[in-house]
Amino acid sequence: MSPVRSTSPAVTRRSRTPAIDPIAAEAVDLARAAAEDTSRPEFVGDHLGMVPEGDRVVTHYFTCLDPAYHGWRWAISVVRASRAKHATVNESVLLPGEDAMLAPEWVPWSDRLRPGDLGPGDLLPTTPDDPRLAPGFTQTDEVDAELGWELGLGKPRVLSAEGRDEAAIRWYGGDAGPETPVARSAPAQCGTCGFFAALAGSLRQAFGVCANEYAPDDGKVVSVDHGCGAHSEAVVLSPTTEAAPPIVDEMGYDVMPSATLTDEEALGHS
Repeated sequence: MSPVRSTSPAVTRRSRTPAIDPIAAEAVDLARAAAEDTSRPEFVGDHLGMVPEGDRVVTHYFTCLDPAYHGWRWAISVVRASRAKHATVNESVLLPGEDAMLAPEWVPWSDRLRPGDLGPGDLLPTTPDDPRLAPGFTQTDEVDAELGWELGLGKPRVLSAEGRDEAAIRWYGGDAGPETPVARSAPAQCGTCGFFAALAGSLRQAFGVCANEYAPDDGKVVSVDHGCGAHSEAVVLSPTTEAAPPIVDEMGYDVMPSATLTDEEALGHS
């Protein structure tokens, strides 16, 4: 026998539009009072309309006049119980409209973190796939290999080539680079300063640490072409001043009495 096949058509379910309950639809004053109780009476504006949400459930909308919520609207849902003669408030919320002012999209903390945000006692874990780090035993071609300890012996991960390049670009383009106002006005570059301690590895070619306690970058990484006024070879030249020429008064004269001349002779009379 052949299997019996069903020839009945597939049943398609259609969503039924709920009918507007007249008692819930007329409860505009009840919905307004709920919105005013949630906020303030002066922040509830005109009635914008209503939408049936289900059997005997209607949502009334009111303009929100709160200046902090421009473009928002109050949504007050009222419901009438079966065989009840009055509607009651079911929910009161504030919803954004098409031109509402909204907060920016949420950004994970890992993307919001910026240099300098880490405070005392804060912990910043790194992800296992952080591109700035590389395994210390497998990718020895991407790490400094001048000394044995630079290969990462004893460390699970070491700085990768990408992480090293990112740090070099960040340092060189920041306050430790050659384009800062203090570096432009410096008498010489850090690479020629006696207080410049070069870094280890390949970064020593471009960066070092300032060891001058009077310098603004003391204890910080600086580029070799950075500079400041605390250079070890900076010489303060004494200002060279020339004596002003003597001023001769040709319009007057001084009377110089002499003990060997009489009063008349002193005045030019013989």
